[in-house]
Amino acid sequence: MSENLVIVESPAKGKTIQKYLGKGFEVLASYGHVRDLIPKEGAVDPEQGYAMKYEIIDRNQRHVDAIARAVKKADTLYLATDPDREGEAISWHLYEVLKERGLLEGKQVHRVVFYEITKNAVQEAIAHPRALAYELIDAQQARRALDYLVGFNLSPLLWRKIKRGLSAGRVQSPALRMIVEREEEIESFVPQEYWNLTALLDKQSFEFTARLHTLDGKRLEQFDVNTSEVAHQVRDRLLQAARGQLTVTKIERKERKRHPSAPFTTSTLQQEAVRKLRFSSQKAMRTAQQLYEGIDLGSGPVGLITYMRTDSVALAGEAIAELRAFIQQRYGKPKLPESPRQYKTKSKNAQEAHEAIRPTSCLRVPEEIRSYLSEEQFRLYQLIWQRTVACQMIHALIDTISVDLAAEPSSFFRATGSTIRDPGFLAVYEEGLDDQKVEKENPLPPLTEGEAIKLNDIEATQHFTEPPPRYSEASLVKMLEEYGIGRPSTYASIISTLQAREYVELDRLRFTPTDIGRIVNKFLTEHFTRYVDYDFTANLEDQLDEISRGEKNWTPVLDEFWQPFSQLVEEKMDNVQRSDVLQARELGLDPKTGKPISVRMGKFGPFVQIGSRDDEDKPIFASLRAGMKMDSVTLEEALELFKLPRALGETAEGQTISASIGRFGPYLRYGSNFVSLKKEDDPYTVTLERALALIEEKKASDLAKIIKDFGDGIQILKGRWGPFLASGKIKAKIPKDKTPDTLTLEEAQALIAEATPAKKETKKDPKKPSKKPAETQADTSEPEAKPTAEPAKKKAAPKKASSSEATQTKAPAKKSAAKPTTSKTSSTTAKTPRKKTGT
Repeated sequence: MSENLVIVESPAKGKTIQKYLGKGFEVLASYGHVRDLIPKEGAVDPEQGYAMKYEIIDRNQRHVDAIARAVKKADTLYLATDPDREGEAISWHLYEVLKERGLLEGKQVHRVVFYEITKNAVQEAIAHPRALAYELIDAQQARRALDYLVGFNLSPLLWRKIKRGLSAGRVQSPALRMIVEREEEIESFVPQEYWNLTALLDKQSFEFTARLHTLDGKRLEQFDVNTSEVAHQVRDRLLQAARGQLTVTKIERKERKRHPSAPFTTSTLQQEAVRKLRFSSQKAMRTAQQLYEGIDLGSGPVGLITYMRTDSVALAGEAIAELRAFIQQRYGKPKLPESPRQYKTKSKNAQEAHEAIRPTSCLRVPEEIRSYLSEEQFRLYQLIWQRTVACQMIHALIDTISVDLAAEPSSFFRATGSTIRDPGFLAVYEEGLDDQKVEKENPLPPLTEGEAIKLNDIEATQHFTEPPPRYSEASLVKMLEEYGIGRPSTYASIISTLQAREYVELDRLRFTPTDIGRIVNKFLTEHFTRYVDYDFTANLEDQLDEISRGEKNWTPVLDEFWQPFSQLVEEKMDNVQRSDVLQARELGLDPKTGKPISVRMGKFGPFVQIGSRDDEDKPIFASLRAGMKMDSVTLEEALELFKLPRALGETAEGQTISASIGRFGPYLRYGSNFVSLKKEDDPYTVTLERALALIEEKKASDLAKIIKDFGDGIQILKGRWGPFLASGKIKAKIPKDKTPDTLTLEEAQALIAEATPAKKETKKDPKKPSKKPAETQADTSEPEAKPTAEPAKKKAAPKKASSSEATQTKAPAKKSAAKPTTSKTSSTTAKTPRKKTGT
């Protein structure tokens, strides 16, 4: 029997903490969240004060049961989940579950937090426990309620008006808006021409350049020289005036200081990991979690970094002292500033009790522990270590020089150079920059005023302004933070959700919106303008922070949001037509039929259509090809799509071969048979020779599946789950007491007679044209065509939690006792207790 039971979130963290606590303590993991809202309507009830119905998450049921068994044997329970709102909520959920089971009577319950998993931090936390922080719990529950109310009400509207499987989120939708708006900026951007004139100079074989700065006494602006004619006129004039040399008229020297960046927050760590390590935000956070929870360095697990979800750039006094001693010993006293550097957190809602992300000890030099780390762990730890050490070092000293070189009295070129006199912190770390070049040395030769410098030539170079760059993960995270949208800990999940819903694609590390992403954004910005507004979303985030600080009650915040939102959802459900949302775009007329050709979004993606539903003949459909966009597809491109199915020739047996694209991807058809095209094959260009080779390959594959042929079309075939009987479209299982060798024709005929056609084979005859806009050039039910671009599936409901602990809870904390569950499928009403736990 263990007197003390400690609950953490992950088993990795549990091993590290167990090592520090020793005998008398048992450490168990909750494996993340304990409960979640039931995945059905009514999980949050605005009519009952936003009462929230919870269930234990299925995958964690056994872990909760293990904790319950351990609690029975313990005297004291320590809730040691992560030191943030999410962690506080997990502790509260576990407390509620154990209390409902009557397991906490006579037990002491404490909440403990630590921001690094070191022996001192863990033992200090255990020695100084506190009560559950109900303000943090209230804020987390209010956030969960808001996200549920948006998702469960707005997503069905998207299904009804656009297509199934879509979702909208309180924070996800403004993030999508950012990406779409940036793409629209790029598309509407009109490049402007401008020219630069650059002098190519040489002093004693030291070649350097100078840019034309002032012409006729006026400083040149970007578009002052904007045509080839003007540029070459100026070039010829200055070359003639210079006569092979420019005169140094002015030299200006300056000293510039460059200071180190603050230590990492969650947001800046994600940005740098994306920029420098090419990690995704999710990968950065997952790897940081591993470093925080503990790595075995040979004598047991050790937490290598402090808690990785933080808005703060502050460092603990003992950490600064260790850093300063280390810097002096490793880099020398001159690299140490006279006093410690202090960094101020910019985020107004930062949780200042947290530290910045730093190594738990800078004495663990990355290279010295590399053999214990995976490559990903090493690279991220090295990044954190370097940034932290650099933040307490002296500034870099950079000498800059600016030299004016005249061709004529009122016109001159300017050369600029820089040299690093003292690298200071740059010897350890330099921050990456999005869409900018990192500063490098650019020395100039020794120059003196009045000196004549040889002019080799003047280059006139044409340039065009460029549109703003698409967002990378790093720049999107930075923008979300600047706008105050979401929390740093949620950025990774926001980005992954946008990709999972296929609203955006990541191309060369940059986000582009998909057609469906654009349509969803257009619908939301037009009909739910307020709820994708950046300021509105950020203001709501501020209010949640105010709840967490105890400055606001949660109910008015939810009321203010829910009442107008729910009315708007009802109004749009009734008044907005699906055709208005999808807004088909007419491309022109079909030259053969004279019917209009339009592009639109369908159940299985974007497609083009000849004719309309009102025509006597049904319209013809063709899916857009990969890479084609609804907003940019042209009439000529659309007409190409209708060239399928494309006749290729015949097989040796006289069967007609055609190539087409179906719901599950490109395929060949010969007679009544189908063959999927390979990834490298294009139905618009595939040759007869290639088609015949694929057909022979398919025939050989089919023959290899035949175990026994009875004749009369009855065969025993190899299947994924073992041998089975087949006769045309009918399939039948082979009895367990029979084998292919012992099964007789009569038995096979009887089994086939009893069987029914397989569901997959009972669909509509492939030869019959689809009556619905299946968005395909041809039949879409070919049995052998493998899915290469599977249509969006019906949105799955959140995984149903175990019904054994269903609880309806008024989310944020209020006084009330819990009633125990009376059956495995029932829900009980429990309001959050205000009773303090712990000391």
